[in-house]
Amino acid sequence: MANHKSSIKRIRQSEKKRVHNKYYAKTTRNAVRKLQLATEKSEAVELLPKVSAMLDKLAKTNIIHKNKAANLKSQIAKHVNTLA
Repeated sequence: MANHKSSIKRIRQSEKKRVHNKYYAKTTRNAVRKLQLATEKSEAVELLPKVSAMLDKLAKTNIIHKNKAANLKSQIAKHVNTLA
């Protein structure tokens, strides 16, 4: 266990941040999965900007790497374009 007041506070803060980041990462992962499973073009086109924005926000706050966000955005855009 930590001995200093500051290290105890740091542990509290990092745990709070971890839970916060985990929530947003999981929510975005579920949104990406939902978009990838979409078979209707209209539904996918409607979801694409929302999911892209979510990925951009995660990358901006360093929850996920910016290249990972770019790769996912490219992948989902490609999927939406292939739908008939």
